[in-house]
Amino acid sequence: MTLIPGDKPGAASVASDTRQSKGPLTGVKVVEYGDFISAPFCTRLMADLGAEVVKVEPPDCGDSSRRYGPFPQDSPHREKSGLYLYLNANKLGVTLDIGTATGANMFRQLLAQADVLVENHAPGHLDKFGLGYQSLKEHFPRLIVTSITPFGQTGPYRDYKAYAINCSAAAGWSLIVGEPGREPLTPPLSMGHYISALSASTATMVAVIARRLTGRGQQIDVSEVECLNSLLSGVAANAFVYYGRMRMRHGNRSPAAYPYAVLPCKDGYMWMIAIQGHEWKRFLDVLGGGKPPDWYESDPRFKDRLKAGREYADELDARLAPWLMSHTKQEIFQLCRDNHIPFAPVNDIDEVVNNEHLNARGFFVELEHPEAGRLKYPGEPQKFSRTPWSLRSAAPTLGQHNEEVFCGRLGVPKQELALLRAGGVI
Repeated sequence: MTLIPGDKPGAASVASDTRQSKGPLTGVKVVEYGDFISAPFCTRLMADLGAEVVKVEPPDCGDSSRRYGPFPQDSPHREKSGLYLYLNANKLGVTLDIGTATGANMFRQLLAQADVLVENHAPGHLDKFGLGYQSLKEHFPRLIVTSITPFGQTGPYRDYKAYAINCSAAAGWSLIVGEPGREPLTPPLSMGHYISALSASTATMVAVIARRLTGRGQQIDVSEVECLNSLLSGVAANAFVYYGRMRMRHGNRSPAAYPYAVLPCKDGYMWMIAIQGHEWKRFLDVLGGGKPPDWYESDPRFKDRLKAGREYADELDARLAPWLMSHTKQEIFQLCRDNHIPFAPVNDIDEVVNNEHLNARGFFVELEHPEAGRLKYPGEPQKFSRTPWSLRSAAPTLGQHNEEVFCGRLGVPKQELALLRAGGVI
């Protein structure tokens, strides 16, 4: 989400009070008992496609993502976290302490009306309250329970706690990220949390289809480490099949060809890709004003492009630097387009938000939030011709829908809400 006022052309405007959806998951009811990224992003993906999601948060502090920025004007506020606002749009929000007998009973009532429970707490956490899967399936045999954890529900690492950085390291991802000869790095933006959420949402939707065939629910055990491992197919093939060794860090370049790297220019960076020899030759002609530059013609080391890229990449970079630093990203991009060279500018966030292509497709969507104001959000990642994705409502404030859900759906008398709140149940 872009934490700027939603006042630029090209962004669709969405009312924040509509609940109507005609998405492909319309009618599917989901309860989310999750925290931070993986479970909330999983349910957000389903909510965008029409599922009704009731997000359950602890009464005192809510989801921990509320404490993470960015915040508008860099002013921390639990209702204005960019992370929370993005991950939890299109949801109803209630507060409930399932550690109390009353709270656990109310949670069961929510599940009695639900198709899916998505949670990302430690294995065994829900068992402490009589809400583990073995207990739930006896009372709700059609319920689908999606559990996202770092290492899964079984195995010797089952009870280990971990963050995204730990999972990236355990999955082997960190080994291939960073500069050659330097220490490994973690992939950015808690990537493992998002990847496990994507896997979990897909698996959950498949389980909904399977239930139509079998009439039974099931538990989906999602391991973040295993989701990360599943994306290492090329690395694993090298390690296990072809070469018997792991691909190591290559920083801003690939050893497969030259140039296949991110290099600086006058106002930023360019992705420079010349997989084919004719693409490299066309670029040399651009450098030399219609023919290869003198330094290339006079030095036999550069004639074998692949060997030169492996052995003299730094020197080649230095040869290209004066030309690159005298041109802007857009100048280089236009020259390369004119000459059919697949180089591309590395956009910063402002350039992404104002990208003419994304705006022409109506990708960014504006949404009004009662505390954070009007903000611009990333829109639909895929377009359905008949059952569209939709952004219908802003992320709920803490406990915003307590009355609607507890009174309107569970039949709790309104006068009891104050007592439940005073007792710390909601």
